[in-house]
Amino acid sequence: MDPQIQLLHAVWAMLRTRAATLNRHRHGDDGYTTETVVITALLAALAIAAVALIARAVIAKANGLNLG
Repeated sequence: MDPQIQLLHAVWAMLRTRAATLNRHRHGDDGYTTETVVITALLAALAIAAVALIARAVIAKANGLNLG
């Protein structure tokens, strides 16, 4: 058999094996909880930063008011 044909068969077999492995793992939810926790923590940190920026702007505006 031609070496190029053998190489194509080997590559095709590896691709089929990899596709089957990916298909088996696609339906699993391994790591989903960890991913969710990380994303939730990042969103919470962004929310805290946004509140801090808004509070700083409101306090600066309140301090700038002339009440006399």
